[in-house]
Amino acid sequence: MVDSFTIQNVEVGGGHPFFILGPCGLESEEFAWEMARALTEISSRLDVPLLFKASYDKANRTAIDSYRGPGVKAGCRILGEIGRELGIPVTTDIHTAEEAAIAAEHVDLLQVPAFLCRQTDLLEACAATGRAVNVKKGQFLAPWDCTNIAGKLRSFGCERFLITERGTTFGYNNLVADMRSLYWIRQEGIPVIFDATHSVQRPGGLGGTTGGDGELAPVLARAAMATGVDGIFMETHSNPAEALSDGPNQISLGQIEAVLISLMKIHRALST
Repeated sequence: MVDSFTIQNVEVGGGHPFFILGPCGLESEEFAWEMARALTEISSRLDVPLLFKASYDKANRTAIDSYRGPGVKAGCRILGEIGRELGIPVTTDIHTAEEAAIAAEHVDLLQVPAFLCRQTDLLEACAATGRAVNVKKGQFLAPWDCTNIAGKLRSFGCERFLITERGTTFGYNNLVADMRSLYWIRQEGIPVIFDATHSVQRPGGLGGTTGGDGELAPVLARAAMATGVDGIFMETHSNPAEALSDGPNQISLGQIEAVLISLMKIHRALST
């Protein structure tokens, strides 16, 4: 039995899937608002719960000259204003205990990046904020290793948390998504999210940048929805070819509505 809770107006673990959507990076304030408004309109029209996501700092880019973002204070201010005006919960990645405290003043869900998922001090700092926490499962972890992450969060007094599956390292510059992982994590009573876009990454696959197979993201999302996940994470961009980070993996804003419709059809078919 999965523990259920709410993040603002979005129920987690209650049997109705929600979607974490938004661009990989906060490329500009104007761009963030354009994406948030467009995704809010689509999700409202389709009656699907939305959390808006964007990162204020892409701290683990492949190359030193890659775009990172506006930084924690400016980025979280933008996200907080978006959330308040549009009436939607917002989320972003944090990388340090100090950033967790700053972000918690503005966002509803703190996201721990995959490479940091076992950092005990960071998990403790997230728990101390009282915000819900989304931990992205490291590419180097087995599904059952997530019980140790859950144990840390619970020991720090955090009961509102979820785990995101984003693929497992498979050789060089490649990831593979094992759909069994979603079942096994959920069997431990942990709400589970499937990250469709990062699961099709080819880390460092273009030499100085990360490559990917974005056309496969909707395919994997459909497979994940069929397993009964609690939510789907999909990075979305108005023009992925021009994105400043992770362009090859993101789903075009023009395609996202059709993808959401197909995913909800699968959910309804499983619910009948």
